[in-house]
Amino acid sequence: MLLLKKYLSVGIINTLIHWSFFYIFLLFGFKQSQSNLIAFVIAVTFSFFVNGIYTFNSNVSLLKYVMYVVFMGGLALSVGYFSDKIKLPSIFTLITFSIISLAVGFLYSKFIIFKEIK
Repeated sequence: MLLLKKYLSVGIINTLIHWSFFYIFLLFGFKQSQSNLIAFVIAVTFSFFVNGIYTFNSNVSLLKYVMYVVFMGGLALSVGYFSDKIKLPSIFTLITFSIISLAVGFLYSKFIIFKEIK
């Protein structure tokens, strides 16, 4: 339970970072898919290192970082693409991706990226 609480606390800060940059890039004329992907990469860099060290008490590496960014970045791009395609409001993109990435990101982090090898 403590692990999930730590992950959620980092997730709140990560979400604030993501949403802020998402809207900044939209203001500069980027599409939702592009804005979501770029904002994600900025936010995921923060959350990867903080979750790796603080939440999961694990070693971080370039390989783990790349694996995480590629997997979760594909998810970010997919949600943004879907929103662009059916012309949904940007808030839908943010809420949907935040919910999906919280659940999928936790499972992916716990069981693949920061899995304890015994």
